[in-house]
Amino acid sequence: MNFINESILEYSLKNSSEESELLKKLRKETNQKILHPRMLSGKLQGRLLSLISKLIKPKQILEIGTYTGYGTLCLSEGLDPNGTIHTIEINEELIDFQNKFFKQSDKKKQIKQYLGSALSIIEKLKGSFDIVFLDADKANYINYLELITPKLKKGGILITDNVLWSGKILDKTNKGDIDTQTIKKFNSLIKNHESFETILLPIRDGLSLSRKI
Repeated sequence: MNFINESILEYSLKNSSEESELLKKLRKETNQKILHPRMLSGKLQGRLLSLISKLIKPKQILEIGTYTGYGTLCLSEGLDPNGTIHTIEINEELIDFQNKFFKQSDKKKQIKQYLGSALSIIEKLKGSFDIVFLDADKANYINYLELITPKLKKGGILITDNVLWSGKILDKTNKGDIDTQTIKKFNSLIKNHESFETILLPIRDGLSLSRKI
């Protein structure tokens, strides 16, 4: 489902900063070789992730759902020189693909990968985070929020992807559609959460920015 006129989208892309050559290659190969390339953060969203990271200059980033690593590399662009981005992926088949591009990045030593269930891994992570990017299995969004909230620094930013879910959030939800039900609940919960102030942006498949108060 397209939320923005294609001509407006093209104009927006034309008048936004360019992605790196490495990101162009990653995006191209994801579309050529990987299943469900729609899951990739697009160029416009990627530039937004990069800009947010550069504004905050985070020392610690947590990414829940690496996929092919496009968002990882975008977020890494603003990392403090001594900072780290911790990124979690459950699909072992994607690790080699990620590493092919991570190894070409000048931030490769600042990327720490985790393979397995994000719910289990997050519980074990020590310290706090300046940015959390949530882009994993939708049925667990509320569970992730519960784990993330105490680990996010005051003034830190939670970025949540797919919060418009191809427009399904506007439709009557079937009882068996757990993903859509959860996203609807998540959007309401984060909007009214005492620990956050939130704006939901109609970019790509919906992106919400939540600042911890």
